[in-house]
Amino acid sequence: MSNKFIGKSIKRIEDKRFTTGKGRYTDDIVLPGMTHAYMLRSPYAHARINRIDTSEAETMEGVVAIITGEEVSHYSVPCGWQVNFKNGDTMKEPPHPLLVKDKVRHVGDAVAMVIAETREQAQDAAEAIIVDYEVLPAVVNAAEAVKDGAPLVHDDVPNNICFDWEIGNPKAEVDEAMDGAHHITSLEFVNQRLSPNAMEPRSYIGHYDSVYDKYTLYTSTQNPHLIRLLMCAFVLGLPEHKVRVVGPDVGGGFGSKIYHYTEEALVTVAAKKINRPVKWTETRSEAFQTDAHGRDHVTHAEMGFDAAGKIVGLRIKTFANLGAYLSTFSTAVPTYLHGTLLQGLYTTPKIHLDMTCAFTHTTAVDAYRGAGRPEATYLLERLMDLAAHEMDMDPAELRLKNFIPPFDGVEQPGYQTNVALQYDSGNYHGVLERGLQMLGYEDFRKAQQEAAQTGKLLGVGFSTYIEACGIAPSAVVGSLGARAGLYEVGQVRVQPTGKVSVFTGAHSHGQGHETTFAQVVADRLGIPMEDVDIIHGDSDTVAFGMGTYGSRSLAVGGSAIMKSLDKIIEKGAKIAAHKLECSEEDIVFADGKFTVTGTDRSLGFGDIALTAYVPHVYPQNLEPGLDFSSFYDPKNFTYPYGCHICVVEVDKETGETKVKRFIAVDDVGTVINPMIVDGQIHGGLAQGIGQALMEGVEYDETGQLINGSYMDYTMPRADDFPMFELDRQETPCPHNPLGVKGAGEAGCIGSTPAAVNAVIDALWSGGFKVKDIKMPLTSERVWRAMN
Repeated sequence: MSNKFIGKSIKRIEDKRFTTGKGRYTDDIVLPGMTHAYMLRSPYAHARINRIDTSEAETMEGVVAIITGEEVSHYSVPCGWQVNFKNGDTMKEPPHPLLVKDKVRHVGDAVAMVIAETREQAQDAAEAIIVDYEVLPAVVNAAEAVKDGAPLVHDDVPNNICFDWEIGNPKAEVDEAMDGAHHITSLEFVNQRLSPNAMEPRSYIGHYDSVYDKYTLYTSTQNPHLIRLLMCAFVLGLPEHKVRVVGPDVGGGFGSKIYHYTEEALVTVAAKKINRPVKWTETRSEAFQTDAHGRDHVTHAEMGFDAAGKIVGLRIKTFANLGAYLSTFSTAVPTYLHGTLLQGLYTTPKIHLDMTCAFTHTTAVDAYRGAGRPEATYLLERLMDLAAHEMDMDPAELRLKNFIPPFDGVEQPGYQTNVALQYDSGNYHGVLERGLQMLGYEDFRKAQQEAAQTGKLLGVGFSTYIEACGIAPSAVVGSLGARAGLYEVGQVRVQPTGKVSVFTGAHSHGQGHETTFAQVVADRLGIPMEDVDIIHGDSDTVAFGMGTYGSRSLAVGGSAIMKSLDKIIEKGAKIAAHKLECSEEDIVFADGKFTVTGTDRSLGFGDIALTAYVPHVYPQNLEPGLDFSSFYDPKNFTYPYGCHICVVEVDKETGETKVKRFIAVDDVGTVINPMIVDGQIHGGLAQGIGQALMEGVEYDETGQLINGSYMDYTMPRADDFPMFELDRQETPCPHNPLGVKGAGEAGCIGSTPAAVNAVIDALWSGGFKVKDIKMPLTSERVWRAMN
């Protein structure tokens, strides 16, 4: 690589249309003859439907059609990942209907879709539909749901258990290690449920062309091809070549727009039924009720140490809430995306996780920024800080004592964990030591002691994390229950004039792909960035790709593009050698030129491109054109890691917490665009600190969502944070051509425990030996902990 563009903070190309209001989102699209849909949703978490009467609504002005559960009862939305019980039995996978006809299972479950000329007419008609509900008892907590006598979400799922699962060393070995421990730190906690709250609500348009018998779905999705596959092959039974899925500009997702939602299939079915386009855009209230939530674990964890402070064992029992139905990747999150990260950065010799996943009368839970890795990091890093307090040890020293030694994955092999994964490369001491240096750790501890004398409580919280990104080889995940491959496609089409069109299966919803991918291509080909066009989001244009989630875009999508660029250069060298009358082995490509080694004879990239399409002077037996597609199936996960340090001030009188400093030292491998990476880290930090101190979905015991609006659900704002202090370390990934590891989720993974640890540390400094405070750490909860 020339490094002309790699590593440069180039402003985002796509921002011009966003900042000038020219972005084109699904709800901006207006098709001829378009109608509007409104969903009638259950106000109850659990109720039997005795009768639905649509007769009055059908006669109202503007109403085109009304669809109820009876009409679409043969359709069900599938789960994309199968996890088996410990005994080998298949997980329980009850139907997930497009519209409910018999029994609703969470507030917001849809029972009818009204289609009208305007959205307002559809809503008015929906309010005229009479539904006779018989309200039933509900359960919202996963640990309570599995108890005998708890209300059943699905009649054919005993004790609401979808599956139980375990990972790590044999439990007997872990029990033995814990029995021999000098000290055991234990913690019971809830990693609370979160609402994703993307800026753009979900929006879909179904269109049917009766002339060509072809469907088009416009959808605010993170992965158009996956939606087409699931909808065609597993829900509606439509031939894929007759279905086009378009994901235009998408205003944020954080995981919540990965999944195939019922409304996507409904507008597609409805468009053919009425032979007109059907648009549905959710309200913010519907987003709170129906967008897949994140987290929601109830955990008891124990970490054992020897007399020197070395970890000897880790034992965990967790109940994970899946909600009322299985979402696309919901079963993978608490298992293969969570359990496999419980080694953390530590040499812990014995680990065992016992996981029970349960249905409840709540919204489905799936991957939310970080997806399982924040839950694993929270568990480990809370235990580490608490253990340091209990053993009167320095929390930084305790971590350094237990870190895995540095390794590059080349000279030293990757590090094999006790929970299946093999880390690629890392220098974990480096990020913590740099963080301590930025903090001025010794000075902080002195300031903390002085503040305590004046009635102020200062605290510092540490969190060192690792995550697994760019999901691993298809064969591996297939053996673990994935029902799809996890490769990516990259097509590079060189035009006759030397301009380049790149088609990627990755999909942008804020990551800056149009800039970053163009940097990679321009750098490799030695051409200006403005000569590169990045195209994504249309299943009729791009070969089959798997979309964007799990910080995979550059590591997997970028690697596919790199493979195609290599093919372009290889073919270009053949053409150049023929024109320059030399051996192909004598051609060197650099800075946009094919040059004969040791001479000044060369041809520019544009010359070769034109020759490829006007092949008058051309090698025999070589096809014209310069256009290659490649699929990249990763060899392993990539493993970003880092150190996050939070400094807080707690008011002893009110419990109010203020974040005074936040330091993040991250290692995301090779950095293509530092400015974009910093932006990703900033966003993740805001969400992670938001979980620690402000956010949380709350249901009452009847299953009512009691904070389903911005009046009640606290979203962090800019003035809740200090200026973030960022730095980075770079240990390249040894197994992908760019050396990248992934940056989109890092901020969200390390920050939450750092903030909570800081508050607990502040309380200990004031003599309040509090083990835990339930997240979010509101001022009332902190005050109660002190009093």
